[in-house]
Amino acid sequence: MSLESMAIVGGGLMGAGIAQNAAESGKSVMLIEINESKANEAIGNIEKQLNVKVKKQKITDNEKELALKNITINSDIEHIKGVDLVIEAVPEELEIKKKVFAQMDQYVDKQTILASNTSGLSIAAIGSVTQRPEKVIGFHYFYPVPVMKLVEVVPSIITDKTTMEAMFDFAYSIGKAPVRCQDYPGFLVNRLLVPMVNEAVYCVMEGAEPKDIDEAMKLGANHRMGPLTLADFVGLDVLLATMEGLYNGFQDSKYRPCPLLKKVVESGNYGVKTGKGFYYYDESGKQLQQVISK
Repeated sequence: MSLESMAIVGGGLMGAGIAQNAAESGKSVMLIEINESKANEAIGNIEKQLNVKVKKQKITDNEKELALKNITINSDIEHIKGVDLVIEAVPEELEIKKKVFAQMDQYVDKQTILASNTSGLSIAAIGSVTQRPEKVIGFHYFYPVPVMKLVEVVPSIITDKTTMEAMFDFAYSIGKAPVRCQDYPGFLVNRLLVPMVNEAVYCVMEGAEPKDIDEAMKLGANHRMGPLTLADFVGLDVLLATMEGLYNGFQDSKYRPCPLLKKVVESGNYGVKTGKGFYYYDESGKQLQQVISK
């Protein structure tokens, strides 16, 4: 089953990145975003990223223009009818995703695959609101989408083999490396990575310096980036939401979010995007000195 035409519902950072990656791979992409300013921002970001690639001579001007021509913007979800694949990239809340999937299910053809870019929500629960749960699957990209190679492919207990195989083939066709995950909270990467970062926050709460924690993991575990720098980059609000999802999903105390993480998020400091997390950042996102939380 070849997936050549696709729609993406949601024009945020992830949706724009998914659109760029697919368009550069030669796919016909419809980006659905009801907010006009957000839609314009998405196209602006895509063009900006493509211009950077042209400047670095990773693509030509002609390839950039072809990629942009592969993307169309629409504010009406009804226009997804006729595409082979729809990828949802709306906020990471189960009820929001269920609402979107119920809408998508009304308009697409019977054979169309509906995929969610969720980072850890139940695919079975998302698919339950549709008339085609066997055609619903998780397809989790990592940020920034055009750069990161991995994609987690997550079938539910109902997803059929044809859908799984089609999404693996699709992943290869857009230059991604797919891995199969089971439909449990956090899938693979977040289930392993987020508790480690949460434990680093516990270390800060107990008196350790963020820079010492990061340096220890870079030198002692050969990590390219320390866990607290990574947390600031991902977003402490996103980290907390993912940790709460693991905790609620498994009902296991080992996934309990660190109280300090909650405090930092409650203060409105999310990391790079707000200029302050466990470190301070300038407007370009360059890391400055650490924030002392003792």
